[in-house]
Amino acid sequence: MIRIEDTHLTVFQSSLFQTNAAIIHTDDVMIVADPTWLPHEIEAIKAYVNERLGHRELYVIYTHSDFDHIIGSGVFPKATVIATEELAKNPDKEEAMKQIRSFDQQYYVERLYEPAYPSVDIPITHDGQSVQLGDIKATFYKAPGHTHDGLFTVIETLGIFLSGDYLSDVEFPFIYSSYKDYKDTVRKASQIVKNHDISYHVPGHGTVTAVKQEIEERITFSHYYLEHLLDDNDELEKLCREKFRFYEGMHESHLHNKKMAEMK
Repeated sequence: MIRIEDTHLTVFQSSLFQTNAAIIHTDDVMIVADPTWLPHEIEAIKAYVNERLGHRELYVIYTHSDFDHIIGSGVFPKATVIATEELAKNPDKEEAMKQIRSFDQQYYVERLYEPAYPSVDIPITHDGQSVQLGDIKATFYKAPGHTHDGLFTVIETLGIFLSGDYLSDVEFPFIYSSYKDYKDTVRKASQIVKNHDISYHVPGHGTVTAVKQEIEERITFSHYYLEHLLDDNDELEKLCREKFRFYEGMHESHLHNKKMAEMK
């Protein structure tokens, strides 16, 4: 499962949807972002953390409330949880939990912990909100558009950018909340990369990159996709078919994006 293991960053990747769970570790803290998916995968993440935690403070960041990103909530009951205030106040909490139960029922999945909707200890209320976590500083930005409660995280001291379900190399933008918000959030991502010294970009799905040009290309493509989503031709779909090897599995999401764009 481990795709990256550096001095301060380890990234586990699930077999499902190439979903990433990042672990950031320093002398003072361990930060886990979106522990997920299958039971043996989450147990591997848990074991990795428990073996190395020692005296460190443990934090969990949830990038948004899609059920695949909160399905590991419950495995670290003593951790301090960070997420947006929108995730904390989500009126559809039960729907997210229903999706988790439905997934486990459909695939006969048994877990060694009881999934629970995250209880947020440090709510992020505004862009640029900084929180000192032991020996590192994290700066947060709200990232609506994919969902209404998305979160960007920049670990300042280490140059790590956690983007949740944005800027993936295996997915085009998935718009479930707001087309306008999504466009604004991609512009925000561009400013983050300009204003922060980014060493690693960890998307919610796909490949972690340490190449700044690659990050900028992902932002450029997201801009392009969103701007041309309502063009009355097949060029964008053709480009997506060429760019994304799993496009056939995502085709319905492309059609849904068009509907969301039409609503503005």
